[in-house]
Amino acid sequence: MIIKEIQKRPFARPLAIWITGILLQSYLNGSIASLLLILFPLLIIVLSRLVPEVEKRWCSYDSRWVWGVLFLSALLSFSMQRTAYRQGRADEPRSSLLMEFAQQEQVRFLQPFERLNLSEEEKSVLATITLGYRAEMDREVRKRFSSTGVAHLLAVSGFHVAIVCGFLSLLLSFLPKNSFCKWMKYLLLLVLLWTFVVITGLALSAIRAGLMLTFYLTGRTIRRKSDGYNTLAASAFCMLVFNPLYLFDIGFQLSYLAVLSILYLQPRLQNLIPVRNPLLAVPWGWVTLTVAAQVGTALLCVYYFRQFSLIFLCTNLPLTFLATWLIPAGLLWILLPVGFPGYEQLQLFVEKMTRSLLWIVDSFSRVTGAACHLRINLFLTVLGYGVLFFLLLFGQTRRPRYILMALLLFLFILLELLIERFFTV
Repeated sequence: MIIKEIQKRPFARPLAIWITGILLQSYLNGSIASLLLILFPLLIIVLSRLVPEVEKRWCSYDSRWVWGVLFLSALLSFSMQRTAYRQGRADEPRSSLLMEFAQQEQVRFLQPFERLNLSEEEKSVLATITLGYRAEMDREVRKRFSSTGVAHLLAVSGFHVAIVCGFLSLLLSFLPKNSFCKWMKYLLLLVLLWTFVVITGLALSAIRAGLMLTFYLTGRTIRRKSDGYNTLAASAFCMLVFNPLYLFDIGFQLSYLAVLSILYLQPRLQNLIPVRNPLLAVPWGWVTLTVAAQVGTALLCVYYFRQFSLIFLCTNLPLTFLATWLIPAGLLWILLPVGFPGYEQLQLFVEKMTRSLLWIVDSFSRVTGAACHLRINLFLTVLGYGVLFFLLLFGQTRRPRYILMALLLFLFILLELLIERFFTV
């Protein structure tokens, strides 16, 4: 079953091999040994050209698996070599012309914020949510967002990019439906979408969302059916080819785990309680999306941040609703010139939404027991995701062996906790 699902997604296998190469190089340092993985495919190719018997035997359709193995070996070697190259440059300055341009544009777009009748704290929250500028964000404010389970609003991610893309699509919906205008809309969307990614400082989560939406829009434009898992794998593969060390970035891990969990769990959660009323379907969709994302990222959040919000369901619905209006309204207000018709009304709207959002966060952050503080190590985190993986497999296939594997891993978790509790000095 799993093999068939992977075969439907052509980017899944190279992504898995590429990640394997990154991990091997990072923990075993096999850059020299990886050269053998290149020499072996080259040797087979040379022999197939020089020796007729080898070409006749291995170049037939029945031996296609041989070339698959050779391709994966070469890909694994390239991954290890690319990782070694990036490790050698890890201490070099990360700034580039594009990054410097993005930071300059981000600062330039922040200038209109001085005209807002907001406190410095409120301005920093608005700048973070709309433009991803976190330099002025106070640590205490971040802690409040984290304890209420809405820290994702402070990082420009798929949520922000999707809202911007949806708003741009709405603005361009007046174009005629002919072929020329369809391609014009596609190109305008891509240009404006990546302009937004650039002015938000080229955050990894924003780049990931930009890549996914680019693949989705391209597939829709050429009338190809898109697959969420394949699009996710393609964007991850592109980012890790550019820089394999992104794999160890916290934002990268949380972003992809959240999207993967949403793709798999949200449709199943929505089917538990079918909601046909459109007034209830939208908030129910937000609830299921929030739960799905939290299930996928909970263990990783506990591992990195030592806490998990217990009130995320209460805060995500109203704050997501406010952010859905605040992000496009804030960006539109930044772009409009002073004195434009409706400019002052739009500014009042942005100020009111910003104050309301921060008031909700402050109110819920004062709730006793809003966050649960835990401490787990990497081994327990991996085992926890193993338990989750086998439970999901059991829920889909109903095969007893998967629940047995989940119970076995859960037993290992209990043993590790007992060892830490009674035998660690």
